[in-house]
Amino acid sequence: MRRLLITLLFSFVVLTISCDAAHDGEIDMSNSNLALPPPILSGETALEQALNKRRSVRQFSNQPLNLQEIGQLLWATQGISDHDRGFRTAPSAGATYPLEVLIVVADAKELAPGLYRYHPQGHELRIMKKGDLRSTFFRAALNQSPIESAPATIVITAVHERTETRYGGRAERYVAMEAGHAAQNLSLQAVALGLGTVVIGAFDDARIAELLALHSGESPLYLIPMGRP
Repeated sequence: MRRLLITLLFSFVVLTISCDAAHDGEIDMSNSNLALPPPILSGETALEQALNKRRSVRQFSNQPLNLQEIGQLLWATQGISDHDRGFRTAPSAGATYPLEVLIVVADAKELAPGLYRYHPQGHELRIMKKGDLRSTFFRAALNQSPIESAPATIVITAVHERTETRYGGRAERYVAMEAGHAAQNLSLQAVALGLGTVVIGAFDDARIAELLALHSGESPLYLIPMGRP
């Protein structure tokens, strides 16, 4: 009987902790990766319409993003479009894929505020830091207002060594070109979803790298806040 009571008490404690960590419908990612919803491969907005409507958006409503939208935007940026060969949605010199994608989430359904790293191979997120980092991120981005008002900001970083190993001194050019391809993919996908983005290149590099806990040899290139105009 005593052993049974101890077992029941332990189960109750574990259940209580689990419930507290995953309140309000948020997904608890403390011990595992979060698989994102599969990308939608057929939409209602023609490419020509998205190109015509794309504009920089610097003010966002207070409506949160949802998990499907976040997954679709990340896939458009660096998702895998050919699983047999590992090719991605944006072209890469020699398929060296130097880019990494992180997302700073402040307000999203089914996803707690925090910093996440996108893993294209599994189309999933891994949490790096918990909490709303928007205010500190805003200051590191030289107090640019879109960072403060956006429900989420995608960050494109690069590990130049991946491309330098093959292309030497031309890698810097190739990596910059690839970041532009990825950012345009994201911007057009946002239009197709009824969302807005603005690409930002002015920020405190060292501070952003510190906040993002970037790996050695990894550099921030783009901040792209996004949300509903």
